[in-house]
Amino acid sequence: MEIIILENEKAVYTEASARIVDWIQKKPDVMIGLATGNTMIGIYENLIAEYRRSQLDFSSVKTVNLDEYLGLDPADPSSFHSYMHRYLFKHVNMDPNNILIPDPLPEDVEEECDAYEQTIKEKGGIDVQLLGIGRDGHIGFNEPSSSLSARTRVKTLTDETLKDNFGSNKGPRFAITMGIGTIMEAKEIVLVAVGEEKAKAISSMVEGPVTASCPASALQLHPRVKVVCDNAAARDLERAEYYKWIWEHKKEVEKPHLLFRKKEKET
Repeated sequence: MEIIILENEKAVYTEASARIVDWIQKKPDVMIGLATGNTMIGIYENLIAEYRRSQLDFSSVKTVNLDEYLGLDPADPSSFHSYMHRYLFKHVNMDPNNILIPDPLPEDVEEECDAYEQTIKEKGGIDVQLLGIGRDGHIGFNEPSSSLSARTRVKTLTDETLKDNFGSNKGPRFAITMGIGTIMEAKEIVLVAVGEEKAKAISSMVEGPVTASCPASALQLHPRVKVVCDNAAARDLERAEYYKWIWEHKKEVEKPHLLFRKKEKET
């Protein structure tokens, strides 16, 4: 994992969105795994601003969403279909044919989940996956105790998740979600966290054991994960200063000759 600890949430959104912009510029038909929630809004606002500023081209970009509430009409304002159109799709030149979100009203749930997996493969697989993290360490809707190798399937949401998303436990109880096994096949993963309420989850994910009790801890096994968080979310990390030093000296690691030149000047 690369742990990137920044001063505030604005800096976090800037760093995370810059990575998505870089992917789009280098690979116009990139497949981006998208997440929802308050944390993602700042990232999507930055992508829209870049589209308007530089005409960043989304016409060939493919997107696939992590999850959707089961039984919730796509037109419902609380659905992730509505969320994505409200905060991103309607503001950029996305091709509707390149948008993939789980069907919340499928005739056969198992068939929908299997088809979702197959479509991801047919479209070339996920290049970069955006993730948030729940206070209990869940990613997507893979709640604590979820299998760390599961594929797209239906999950039952916890009271804590419902309260975070709806303000009470009266929201949809079931959701279709990518499994951790699916998420782990992305070429790159960018996980974003802001605020002290995420501090315990970030600490468990980064420095705790790999365990189904903290589903996000499975990301320790992925070769290319960027954890982008603010100081508040990094509060409980024991090695926070070490991670900051690495980030500040990253260019020296990527281009070792710069380090030798620096030493020559010092002598």
